Amino acid sequence: MAEAQDIPTRLAKPVSHSVSTSPSAAFHSPSSSFGGANLARSATLSNQRELKPFDTTDIKILLLENVNQSGRDILSGQGYQVEALKTSLPEDELIEKIRNVHVIGIRSKTKLSEKVLREAKNLIVIGCFCIGTNQVDLEYAAKHGIAVFNSPFANSRSVAELVIAEIIMLARQLGDRSMELHNGTWNKVSAKCWEIRGKTLGIIGYGHIGSQLSVLAEAMGMSVIYYDVVNLMAMGTAKQVPTLEALLSNSDFVTCHVPELPETKNMIGRVQFEQMKEGSYLINASRGSVIDIPALINASRSGKIAGAALDVYPSEPAGNGDYFTNSLNPWAEDLRSLKNVILSPHIGGSTEEAQRAIGVEGKFSAINVGEALVRYVNSGVTLGAVNLPEVNLRSLTLDERDHARVIYIHRNVPGVLRRVNEILGNHNVDKQITDNKGDVAYLMADISNVQRTEVKEIFDSLEALSSRILTRVLY
Repeated sequence: MAEAQDIPTRLAKPVSHSVSTSPSAAFHSPSSSFGGANLARSATLSNQRELKPFDTTDIKILLLENVNQSGRDILSGQGYQVEALKTSLPEDELIEKIRNVHVIGIRSKTKLSEKVLREAKNLIVIGCFCIGTNQVDLEYAAKHGIAVFNSPFANSRSVAELVIAEIIMLARQLGDRSMELHNGTWNKVSAKCWEIRGKTLGIIGYGHIGSQLSVLAEAMGMSVIYYDVVNLMAMGTAKQVPTLEALLSNSDFVTCHVPELPETKNMIGRVQFEQMKEGSYLINASRGSVIDIPALINASRSGKIAGAALDVYPSEPAGNGDYFTNSLNPWAEDLRSLKNVILSPHIGGSTEEAQRAIGVEGKFSAINVGEALVRYVNSGVTLGAVNLPEVNLRSLTLDERDHARVIYIHRNVPGVLRRVNEILGNHNVDKQITDNKGDVAYLMADISNVQRTEVKEIFDSLEALSSRILTRVLY
């Protein structure tokens, strides 16, 4: 891995003082149901001074995988150069494209590995227009000053509703009956078809999706238990169980909602299937690596489980087409042959509502990706970042025209703050905040009575520090 001082400079010429009343340039919490809060926010924004590190035409943004139009509008509304493509790109094309962009927006299929990010010399921020961030090398990004934002709430409801639908479909063998009738076979049966009322749903991972699913399931008459590695307050009458085995042995339906981590890889395998109730059901709408698929195939064929629903897989095609074959995953054809197994192509968050919520702030999204990217580029605010410390300072006002905002991302080593404050000491530091996340620290300071020529001097001095990862000065 390259040392921090080898990272190329990513500061272009500052823009002149400009005025904007655009709400997309400032951080704000989700809209209240009451008008007063919004009126107060509008009044505050009218006196806000806009900061930008580059000429607006110099910001280059690449959006992949058909990011919703609302997200594109937020970014293009800032005057940035926005290129939007409907698909992901092969690695070689992605490397070529990413070399000159400052911002990249992706969804789940684009893989931003160390190999790809190493070529992104101008990149300062990544927006994941989805919940997951496992497609990004977060550690490499952090150590090179590249912030990563996601949308942790936006498609929670969509995924939860899909799981509820799959629970009912599995209980009624609806997928098989539909396929039979499409083929002309009338097969009206009631054997081993159940109501879900009174059954127990076991939720593995009680986060945004798991907790919403809990509420929906209880409303339909199900009992809910859940397992998580941390103690979490239950929704409704749901109960947390102490072990995964306790959940598996007491659940009629088991659903997984965990991130992709070394600890969750194949967390449901042969041993766990043996612990499940005879004739129970398994649903996975989290990450493809969570389920040992060959073990699932064996459990289905033996009758240990009565059905399953999978929306995610260890390897997934890069685009639509006839690709879900053994050449992609060696067990694909065996999986496709199973009865009462619902297979869907990673569509848990694929609803119009979820995509609008991901692109622009709405009731499903606490911090939307589009506005988070604008805040970071224009103001350096890291609220909602998944790989950097969350740091925020109030926006500068129109009365503070001779102020500059200094952002210094650095290795968390002794003596850094003393050296930085020596550089800033010749100016009046109005406010300053710093925080660290592991080996990476983030400092933000607003200084007053600074002229344009002095901005370059401050920048060069900070760049010369051995602790430096990335320096930005917004003016």
